[in-house]
Amino acid sequence: MSLPHDHYLRFVPSETLDETLTFHAKGNYTLHNASRHATTLHHIPTREIEALTGNELPLNILESEVTDSAFNLPPLKPDHWLKRNESCDWFTERHLTFDTIQSLAAPLLTQDGHPYKRGYPSGGALYPIEVFFVNLENKISYWPSECNTLHLLPTSRAFEIHSPRIDAKKLSRAIKSEVFNIGSPALALIYLVYLPKALFKYRYRGYRLALMEAGSMYMLMDLRCKELNLKSRPWSGFTDHEITKNLNLNPALFLPLCIQFVG
Repeated sequence: MSLPHDHYLRFVPSETLDETLTFHAKGNYTLHNASRHATTLHHIPTREIEALTGNELPLNILESEVTDSAFNLPPLKPDHWLKRNESCDWFTERHLTFDTIQSLAAPLLTQDGHPYKRGYPSGGALYPIEVFFVNLENKISYWPSECNTLHLLPTSRAFEIHSPRIDAKKLSRAIKSEVFNIGSPALALIYLVYLPKALFKYRYRGYRLALMEAGSMYMLMDLRCKELNLKSRPWSGFTDHEITKNLNLNPALFLPLCIQFVG
């Protein structure tokens, strides 16, 4: 069953929505060429960053190593289907076709034989994450619309044109900030949480569940990209309000959590 998206607001206390927005805003930052010379995320020396990155966190400081072979764990074999490819650092120019994009979306759709279950877990079956597929710089052939952005409808197993007035160039600039250069990905998946859907049942806990769900989704899509011989990369280098503004979405109700590049 489909409901108007604002129907959920009937059951969300205004203070819950306001406090969640305030907390989320603490993780926002602005990326712009005009200020990049004068802003920094931290002042940690490079050597310390390298030492602190990619480590495990042992809690038993009394024993320096594990010697019992029963505690030694084998990793996945190189050809195992669950072994993901590394995130792509640089996307080379590659033109995709829309039928590949349709295949890519398959794990996010409802499953056969069940009215609402999808290919990933969702707390309380709320599914608060909305996914937008963006044809970056028209690199995808046979795209079915003049609008470069399509919204996924998982139950209908279809795409919809959310807003034909989206400015493709402005949206692409918001997604691919000029501050970073990662090459030429063909597609961007934008994962946004629709707050009323996330909060109406579990309140603040629902925000946590939404973050978990977005992670499940982009990992599932990462493995799907491997199967389809595509490169992918999760991405957080964007400014929230630039994404929602250029998608013509209400920034008080839709929050971008992650972008995933594909190419």
